Amino acid sequence: MQPKMIDATLSVSPQVSIEDVAAIAAAGFRSILCNRPDGEGADQPVFAEIEAAATQAGLQAVYQPVVSGKVQDGDAAQFGAHFAALPKPVLAYCRSGTRSATLWSLSEAARGRPLPEILGATKAAGYDMGGVARRIANGGRTPTDIADATHQVVIIGGGAAGIAVASSLKARKPDLDIAVIDPAEIHYYQPGWTMVGAGVFDPATTARTMASLIPSGVRWIKAAVAAFEPDKNAVILDGCRVVKYTSLVVAPGLKLNWAGIEGLTETLGRHGVTSNYRYDLAPYTWDCVQGLKAGRAVFTQPPMPIKCAGAPQKALYLSADHWLRTGRLGDISVDFYNAGAVLFGVKEYVPALMRYIERYHAQLHFQHNLTRVDGPARRAWFTRTDADGAKTKVETAFDMLHVVPPQIAPDFIRVSPLADAAGWVDVDQATLRHKTLPGVYGLGDATNAPNAKTAAAARKQAPVVAHNLLKDIGAIMGGDAVYDGYGSCPLTVERGKIVLAEFGYGGKRLPSFPSWLIDDTQPSHLAWLLKERMLPPIYWKAMLRGKEWMAKPELVQ
Repeated sequence: MQPKMIDATLSVSPQVSIEDVAAIAAAGFRSILCNRPDGEGADQPVFAEIEAAATQAGLQAVYQPVVSGKVQDGDAAQFGAHFAALPKPVLAYCRSGTRSATLWSLSEAARGRPLPEILGATKAAGYDMGGVARRIANGGRTPTDIADATHQVVIIGGGAAGIAVASSLKARKPDLDIAVIDPAEIHYYQPGWTMVGAGVFDPATTARTMASLIPSGVRWIKAAVAAFEPDKNAVILDGCRVVKYTSLVVAPGLKLNWAGIEGLTETLGRHGVTSNYRYDLAPYTWDCVQGLKAGRAVFTQPPMPIKCAGAPQKALYLSADHWLRTGRLGDISVDFYNAGAVLFGVKEYVPALMRYIERYHAQLHFQHNLTRVDGPARRAWFTRTDADGAKTKVETAFDMLHVVPPQIAPDFIRVSPLADAAGWVDVDQATLRHKTLPGVYGLGDATNAPNAKTAAAARKQAPVVAHNLLKDIGAIMGGDAVYDGYGSCPLTVERGKIVLAEFGYGGKRLPSFPSWLIDDTQPSHLAWLLKERMLPPIYWKAMLRGKEWMAKPELVQ
């Protein structure tokens, strides 16, 4: 965290960590203003954690969350009011610092500060507010007739899907002009976090710099998306910059809605409340598992859709396996509260999973959706829905609580012309073209295709999008590439064994290996070795490099 001074009273910064707060106080800041909503990133501490650390350090902390790219005049006025009331100097932060700089610029312009002074101060701090100046001059709107950048292909998102499709496009047409838009500096191998939570992987092995993964010849625009204007082939970024395109690929991932469970953000990472769905919390899961000698361990699963539908129960299996191996399972009650009606959506895998549920003496509670947590009291509340649709409240105590948050499409997607009624990118499930917008494609977790949201799905989707995009612009010939809904969920049922669930649309099994090698319906040590030793290098060195091993798309006329 490197604060960037706007003037003597304000500095802005990218996301701060809990550990940064003491250094912020030591640097002479007297208050912190957070402009980043909880749940934007998988490595982001919630504001309640920052606020607690700030209070301990003698700092005042204020939470003014502003959706990325959705800075309104009212937000700027509120920022100005907070800034005026807070002890100086103030450190304001968001994901990259751009949002906070934009809020300051707009609030200062409303107060009558000359634009050249605003642009000079922000430029000296490393933030280009030229787009903000155009917005001010245009009466509060960002004009899209002037582009700050133009590319043949613009890809939204530098996660697994975005990098993979960029690499697949470059592999097919090396001279293609591509830009990837993503504000994150770190790219995460999120499938590894289950293993981090079980003490198998070191968390550092699941993270690499974004700069090291952007394919050669692809421009990285380090910014957040504010809005889409597909009728003008334009994307508006934080800071009101405009990027134009010929083809648009949308792969921003999804949003973890931690705030969707009352009391959760205040207790994450403390009081035995953890989640493998956040980079900095997965190690705490392993701490909780090792530290629990007796009591009740509760594991939860929210309503679909979620990233990797098997991940909630993977945490249960690996934790219970550790307690079994260390002789503690007899003193620990294991409960799985699932908002759904079944253990797993593909019936062929359920018998093997049920044998492990019985082995660990786990109690299953279906149609139970976590709604509230009280960490200090070690209590959790669920809404239970019976067969007739009637709802009742269920309360339980816990000594360890592994939470999977509800998950939604990113805010800038849900309010965009790209979204369906539920907020997801509206694509044809076979070709992954947008259903109504020519030249727009979607893949990864943010689409409404009815497939499992896994990295394995993105691995198969990327070549489909690459082929169809290039076909549509006349760069290649042939039929359409089609996606069959493939997804994979390596269910880690114990340390050293995995049920390698692979399936497509409609729950159809799509095993990659012959049954004599890996029987996907049974636990297998070979599948464990695939997950532990082969899949990470396949991810880093093949999928993200455009090498489509076992991922060549099927073509149809």
